[in-house]
Amino acid sequence: MHASLLHPCYTSAYMDYQNPKITEVAKLLKDRFAELQNKADILKAIELKALYGEIRTLPPTERGNFGLEVNALRNELQGLIDSHATKAEALPPLDVTAPFDINVPAEKRPNLLPSQNGSQHPLMTELSVVVDIFARMGFAAVESHEIDDDYHMFGSLNFPEGHPARDDYDTFMTTQTDKLGKPLIAPAHTSTMQNRVLKAGKDKLEQGEPIAAVIPGRVFRNEDLDARHEHTFYQFEGVYVGKGIHAGNLIATLKTFLQEYYGKDLEVKTQPFYFPFTEPSFELALSCPFCDKKGCNVCSYSGWIELLGCGMIHPNVLKEAGIDPNEYTGFAWGCGLDRLVLMKYGIEDIRHFESSKLDFLRQFT
Repeated sequence: MHASLLHPCYTSAYMDYQNPKITEVAKLLKDRFAELQNKADILKAIELKALYGEIRTLPPTERGNFGLEVNALRNELQGLIDSHATKAEALPPLDVTAPFDINVPAEKRPNLLPSQNGSQHPLMTELSVVVDIFARMGFAAVESHEIDDDYHMFGSLNFPEGHPARDDYDTFMTTQTDKLGKPLIAPAHTSTMQNRVLKAGKDKLEQGEPIAAVIPGRVFRNEDLDARHEHTFYQFEGVYVGKGIHAGNLIATLKTFLQEYYGKDLEVKTQPFYFPFTEPSFELALSCPFCDKKGCNVCSYSGWIELLGCGMIHPNVLKEAGIDPNEYTGFAWGCGLDRLVLMKYGIEDIRHFESSKLDFLRQFT
């Protein structure tokens, strides 16, 4: 083993790998590690995933040694992450009372939670519940991006250049641009991941297996804030593609999920809608879980609550991902997590989730 300088703050010994490709990737990833703010992201590097993907393409006699070296590289990167975390934990603690006026008597200062009593945010707790339900239904979880490009926001989803439907998405854009010179975008929906999920799952279709993914993520919209609207909130996308899939499968999937999430029998209904990336498109409403369709202030005394948009994936979206729409069909939906949680707990204002109010958060600890 021989030492190599990674960064003024980090040094690590390079392991000797027999395979030159793995040696090259190891050096690349270790150099990149020094620049990452979230060090754990190095394990998500496409170069590392590509090495794992290459194993199955090798002759049987070469797979063993190649796989051992790829695993050794991953373990070495994990060691770097653990070492960095240990250094970070050694930093001196911050005085969390610093923002408050020292002249205010101690008994009148905000009653902060002790650090050992910290808890998970209610939205993240509920997201775990949602992902677990879909995992039991056979859906794999794929994390969404919080910054994306014009192609994945619009082009891959059947929004042609200049199409008026683009105007419905009042999106935040950055001054940074993609390789085509178009501004990068803070996604307005988790549908930006559809094209990636479909392309990654094509091999499954060829093996007779469906593509089934649920995609949670944070989305951003230029909204006027009120009790039911936030500019930043969480959404989860669902994608399912296979042979002979129809709208009945879509409705049954969503109804099964909603009944499991709310823990009671519910009715659902759909009405026609328009999304460029689904055809036909629907808005799905469920019978109010609070009043059982008798009418209450939550459902505006209608007995029904409009919940999410959904539909059959448009043939153009499948074609864009290299999937033959004459052979395969599928469905997709997008649902706001915050709205699900509002309804589950009878919370009157969506802005509580981002308010950092301890009296609100303590109710979920």
